[in-house]
Amino acid sequence: MPELPDVIIYIESLASRIAGRPLERARLFSPFVLRSVSPAFSSIEGKRVTELRRLGKQIVFCFENDLFMVVHLMIAGRFQWKAKGKAVGGRLGLASFNFPNGTLILTEAGSKKRASLHIVQGEDALKRFNRGALEVMDSTLEEFAHALRKENHTLKRSLTDPRLLSGIGNAYSDEILHRARLSPMKLTSKLTGGEIATLHAAALSTMNEWIERLRTEAQKEFPSKVTAFRPEMAVHGRYGKPCPVCGAPVQRIVYAENECNYCVTCQTNGKLLADRAMSRLLKEDWPRSLDEWEERKSHPD
Repeated sequence: MPELPDVIIYIESLASRIAGRPLERARLFSPFVLRSVSPAFSSIEGKRVTELRRLGKQIVFCFENDLFMVVHLMIAGRFQWKAKGKAVGGRLGLASFNFPNGTLILTEAGSKKRASLHIVQGEDALKRFNRGALEVMDSTLEEFAHALRKENHTLKRSLTDPRLLSGIGNAYSDEILHRARLSPMKLTSKLTGGEIATLHAAALSTMNEWIERLRTEAQKEFPSKVTAFRPEMAVHGRYGKPCPVCGAPVQRIVYAENECNYCVTCQTNGKLLADRAMSRLLKEDWPRSLDEWEERKSHPD
C-alpha cells in the first residue's frame, strides 16, 4: 500500500501536471471503484483542479465549485500518467481523467478490488474522511508520545493504526522500528521516555530520507512503479537477507496478509519472535534464539 512518502510524491507529481488545469473528461471502467452517488461522478468534468491534498494515505483532488474527489489506493491501486493521444484503459484500468496535457489513469492489480473513489461537495463532507490521526512529520515529541500512549498495543500495531498515526503502514513501520532498534512486539505501555524519543526521531529521519529519495527519482518521470519492496530498505521485504547494520539474517512474523520484518540482533536482544502459525504448530519446539534457529537449520534431524 502506498504510504506517506509515496503519497506525498504522487501529490507533488500530480500537482505539477494538473493543478490549475480543467478536467476535460472523466470515465469509469469499473463501477465498483466509485463508492458515492451524490454528487454524480460527471460533476467534476469541466472543473479546474485547484489543489491536491493528503488525508492520511488518501489523495484528495480539489476542484472548482467546492467539489472533491477522494482516492484511497489501498494495497494495489496505482496512478499512471499517459501523454495525450496514448491509449488508455486496459484490464487493470478503473478510471481515467483527461486533461489538456495528458491522461491520468487509476489502476488496480489483483482480483480483490479495494481501491475506492468518492465524490463529495463541501469541506464539511470532506471532514468525514479525516480520521484525526497525528501527522507525525509535523508532531512534537510530546504529541507523538501522547498518540502512542492512547492505547496499549504492540509498536507494530500502533505505528500502523490510521486512527493514531497518519500515513505509516507496513513497510515504513518496519524501517522505523529497525532504525530505532526497538522490537515490533514491545507494548507501548512499556516504553520509556528515552525509547519514545528515539522512536520519534527514527520516524522523522526515516520518512524524510525516503521522501527525498523518491522525490529525486520522480524528477525524471511520473512515479508509475510505486512499491513497498525496495532493495535499499534495511529490513522490510528482506527476509533471510543480511541486516545492513550487523549482518544477521532478517527475520519475519507472518500474520493475515502482512508480515513484520525485523533484526534479531539489533531489535530483540537475540530473541526470535514467535510466528503465530508456526509457534502454535511447534509449541515447545519453537527456537528461542537466532543461534538455536541456525543450529536447527544446519541439523534438521
